[in-house]
Amino acid sequence: MAVEEGKDDYTQDGTVDLRGNPVRRSERGGWTACSFVVVYEVFERMAYYGISSNLVLYLTRKLHQGTVKSANNVTNWVGTIWITPILGAYVADAHLGRYWTFVCASIIYISGMSLLTLSVSVPGLKPPPCHLPNVEDCKQASTLELAVFFGALYTLAVGTGGTKPNISTIGADQFDDFHPKEKAQKLSFFNWWMFSIFFGTLFANTVLVYIQDNVGWTLGYGLPTIGLIISVIIFVAGTPFYRHRVPTGSPFTRMASVIMAAARKWRVPLPSDPKELYELDLEEYARNGKFKIDSTPGLRFLNKAAVKTGSTDPWMLCSVTQVEETKQMLRMIPIMIATFVPSTMIAQINTLFIKQGTTLDRRMGSFHIPPASLHGFVTISMLVCVVLYDRVFVPIIQKWTKNPRGITLLQRMGVGLVLHVLIMVIASLTERYRLNVARENGLVENGGQLPLTIFILLPQFVLMGTADAFLEVAKLEFFYDQAPESMKSLGTSYSSTSLGIGNFLSSFLLSTVSDITQRHGHQGWILNNLNKSHLDYYYAFFAVLNFLNFIFFVSIIKFYVYKAEVSDSMHVLTEELKVMRLKASNQELLKE
Repeated sequence: MAVEEGKDDYTQDGTVDLRGNPVRRSERGGWTACSFVVVYEVFERMAYYGISSNLVLYLTRKLHQGTVKSANNVTNWVGTIWITPILGAYVADAHLGRYWTFVCASIIYISGMSLLTLSVSVPGLKPPPCHLPNVEDCKQASTLELAVFFGALYTLAVGTGGTKPNISTIGADQFDDFHPKEKAQKLSFFNWWMFSIFFGTLFANTVLVYIQDNVGWTLGYGLPTIGLIISVIIFVAGTPFYRHRVPTGSPFTRMASVIMAAARKWRVPLPSDPKELYELDLEEYARNGKFKIDSTPGLRFLNKAAVKTGSTDPWMLCSVTQVEETKQMLRMIPIMIATFVPSTMIAQINTLFIKQGTTLDRRMGSFHIPPASLHGFVTISMLVCVVLYDRVFVPIIQKWTKNPRGITLLQRMGVGLVLHVLIMVIASLTERYRLNVARENGLVENGGQLPLTIFILLPQFVLMGTADAFLEVAKLEFFYDQAPESMKSLGTSYSSTSLGIGNFLSSFLLSTVSDITQRHGHQGWILNNLNKSHLDYYYAFFAVLNFLNFIFFVSIIKFYVYKAEVSDSMHVLTEELKVMRLKASNQELLKE
């Protein structure tokens, strides 16, 4: 009996320790392991937002770049930050595993942060101070100064590429999908994950941006660098408590081989019975801790990759499970595309929203509010909404929907998309009001500060946090949940990729709109002097873009089919193995 209980204590999801040995549920994983992981993410978010929230102002005030150029440099860098996780996911899934990829990338991340702190601290690495109304008339940064500064930023981006897709996945891996209690805990993991990491964000958007604006950039960048180093040490200290997944090979190669095999056999007819397609033995799946997936009718063309033609070449013959894994990754691409536009809206928080704040009255008594600190209201709003969603909304709505999550992940994302339309409508109306006040006070030409409180921007920041509580949390959970077990890191990178492309799209739209609206002698919508600009038109354009994107989203989710629960697949696999063994025993008895 004791042996049986010990056997039941081992995880059933294929996780191991760093040496590849099976792990006991009572000794590793769960919330104990997650606590070490969460500490890292709190400090990492503090470092990242400590840079990104105020970066547009550093580029403007210290490196003397104009509105469009500084905003585009921010979104290009942020875009790179969110795109590089695809590379990190590949290295983790195909070669090093999530843990070692994360550790190596953390060293690169710390190197980038250290160099960045150095570049803002040494006087010879930045141009002399300038207070002219048009910053482009000031002395521009030299090639060396720009090389050091942006070299540090993009070194940091490479490091993020290895940490970002793996840290949340490492956290989720600490819960066993095949254990009822842990599976239930995992449903809340992503909500509380976002809740925890945004404490770091809140610190960055309040304390750090204040230090950067009022004390100095050296301390403002030095503190998160030290915090990041401490957090990596804490993460490594938690190693004895972690469960790990063994690398299963390149997901890109597996997907490419399915597509190639199907294309090479495009003339081969599909059998009427899916059981005639090629599949590995059930024993092999059970032995390797992998999961068998049954054939589905969707994307039928890819099923041809599993049609037996006599060849065993992996680029000519793939298992049904491999085909279904590829289908799952391809099915999520339209959903990812639908998140590009809202990701572009998020990019405005770090750029144009902050630039608007510099034109408003930031006094609150004797205290001057840093414009970037308004980002803190996004964080507070999100924290409150995540708690209310998890503790109030879900229990109530569960009674009607019978869904453990309350509503489906796609429905939750849809609510976030609707909120993005509302945000840009409010932002457009607020900006129109701001421009009217500028005209009434004769502050259009000189670009002076308006007698209007910065808190008029509060609604768009608060609503952005509310939208994140629906869209961003659901997006992260959706891409992790719907990805095949062997491609979780790649699935998680879909979420970051959408943010990356959204930022690049923001750069493209800002440059394009700025260029088009200044043609034929027109003043243009986006100028260095925001009091002469027409950001109200630009935001109205975004509102229309978000509405059209929502229509696109509603259209594509009608055709999306959620993947089957892996735990159900494992249950089916176990039952099928029992049946096979029973048949084998019966045959041996008959022979005797």
